[in-house]
Amino acid sequence: MENQLKKAYSPYLLQHANNPVFWQFWNDENLIKAKKNNKLLIISIGYAACHWCHVMEKECFEDEEVAQIMNKNFTSFKIDREELPAIDSYYMQALQLMTNQGGWPLNIVALPDGKPVWGATYVPKNQWVDVLEQLTLLFEENPDKMYDYAEKLNNGISLANNPLEIYPKNNEKIDFKPLIENWQKNFDLEFGGTNRAPKFMMPTNLNFLYTYSRLNNDISIKNHVELTLTKMAYGGLFDVIEGGFSRYSVDHRWHIPHFEKMLYDNAQLLSIYTEAYIESKNRLYKEVVEKTVNFILNNWQDSSGGFYSAYDADSLNSERFQQEGAYYFWTKEELKQIIPTKEWDLFENIFSINKEGFWNETNAYVLFQEKDLREIALENNLSLEELKQLKIQWESILLNKRSNRTKPLLDDKIITSWNAQLLSGLIDSQKIISSSKLDSSIKKLAGFLQHNIYQEDRLGRVFKNDEIYIKGNLEDYAFTIKAFIDLFNSTQNIEHIKYAQTLALQALDLFFDEKQGFFKSDNNQIIDAVFEIEDNVIPSANAVMSRNLFYLGVIFQNNYFSNLAKEMTQRVLSQINYASVFSEWLLNDLIFEQDFEYIIIKNPSKKELELLNLSTKHSIIIDYSLNIPILDHYKEQIKRIQICNLNSCRLQTDNFEEVINQQ
Repeated sequence: MENQLKKAYSPYLLQHANNPVFWQFWNDENLIKAKKNNKLLIISIGYAACHWCHVMEKECFEDEEVAQIMNKNFTSFKIDREELPAIDSYYMQALQLMTNQGGWPLNIVALPDGKPVWGATYVPKNQWVDVLEQLTLLFEENPDKMYDYAEKLNNGISLANNPLEIYPKNNEKIDFKPLIENWQKNFDLEFGGTNRAPKFMMPTNLNFLYTYSRLNNDISIKNHVELTLTKMAYGGLFDVIEGGFSRYSVDHRWHIPHFEKMLYDNAQLLSIYTEAYIESKNRLYKEVVEKTVNFILNNWQDSSGGFYSAYDADSLNSERFQQEGAYYFWTKEELKQIIPTKEWDLFENIFSINKEGFWNETNAYVLFQEKDLREIALENNLSLEELKQLKIQWESILLNKRSNRTKPLLDDKIITSWNAQLLSGLIDSQKIISSSKLDSSIKKLAGFLQHNIYQEDRLGRVFKNDEIYIKGNLEDYAFTIKAFIDLFNSTQNIEHIKYAQTLALQALDLFFDEKQGFFKSDNNQIIDAVFEIEDNVIPSANAVMSRNLFYLGVIFQNNYFSNLAKEMTQRVLSQINYASVFSEWLLNDLIFEQDFEYIIIKNPSKKELELLNLSTKHSIIIDYSLNIPILDHYKEQIKRIQICNLNSCRLQTDNFEEVINQQ
């Protein structure tokens, strides 16, 4: 046995390549050997940007004493959760059933057949050694007890998978009101989001709530979403200097983040901030989109056209030690040397260089804004434009100064599903940003997802060093299909919608079970198939597939697609009694029942397509000249533009302005 991770692609696995622990890759060959060896398994799961993963590595996995115990009594597997999300999901369900908590690093001890018997997140050295010794002794003296426990736990995991099979078919309409009212009880009315800490952004929730508020003219919900977006944008969580959001805030004010930046968060937030800007015309939201797009394009774009995964939470501080947030925080002394003296009081006021902005753990400040700039301008007898220009100047000075610091570790894996989410986010951003650089990046990313990552009639999941090394799973298919439906809407390129159709048919072949819905992966060693219908920080891939099938069913007149989409959504929603983890399914219902239309237009100009995409949210736009099955019903279209839903057409006109005015 030896540590196999020197041959890894993943930066996370490579971080552990020199550990004295004999880490193994999670693959069929190693799993078969492990079962024959009849040792307990240690399954340790994390990701490159994970702070506590680094801490546990230093305390435990780099330690010779710990390694000796692990190597003698266990077969140890190290897994990057972003490479194998189905494996991560299965063992996370086990941890949550055992401990009522979750997180990373995810450390599981399992029987030789892979069934879990113990789990925890971060564990300090002494406790880790003690647990391993106790479990080793128990396996030697009373293995039947462990096998019995593992079987009961595995049955619990199967139930927790929430397969659609347990939900009966139900055609009753969903009553949103009690779900929303119950949800509102947890709203933070001062800082937005939920009334808790730590605080996650949850773009899926914001997206649904904003759509719900628009369709139901609910000003209270609309205001809550915009309050959340505003407070998030004020800094701390959002990097006001360079752009981009950290993964979550450890406090309820969005001030001190857990500093890792993830592609999937920022991709989704581009869409909701774009929509909020279109709806509210709040210039702050456009600024967030502009900064975040620039951050992503400047820092994470690969020459292939794809985008990297994340920045680590940790970076080198001024003493050259790894410290969480070191790249982002500032001492007061540093700031006073950078900001002109005559402007200091104003700078201090805007960016909370006071007791409210002080971070005790570092004796430093993470820049964040407490008040609206209009209020600050009024207090200081300045025009709003003067204050904005000063703020832009300060941010430029600070960015230049920060460029001398060592950037956080880059996770340079290119993950298909996250890149597909980014493609959707960039397409939305294009509605409010005019940029040749953005246009070029969208084109390159679309090409990457259509050609580089799709090889031998199959999507890949992870791409690095010009090579696909893990097969695509449901999440990769679901978000890529969605992205190419979005791309079709903005370009009217028929190849984009045909590619989405091809991927949908493949997803049905690879992942679909008629009774239970779509499972996460077609290649689950040891573990049972994993089904997920709940949203997390990434939307439910099953919910996204339901919506994809609905759109494709309409466009290609495929009744199987359309009926399956509605049935999946109805089955889930007929059973829920709380809304926040089913927001994508709730959004599906809003789209299917209220917010979907298709717009058929003859000879659309580029500008007209831009205006239609700007003024519609969940509609499909179709150029009359295309050879698509839905147009078979409109061979004799007389008027230039026709707007229809599934049951009727509400407008036929030659006047494009009339269409825009009615949206």
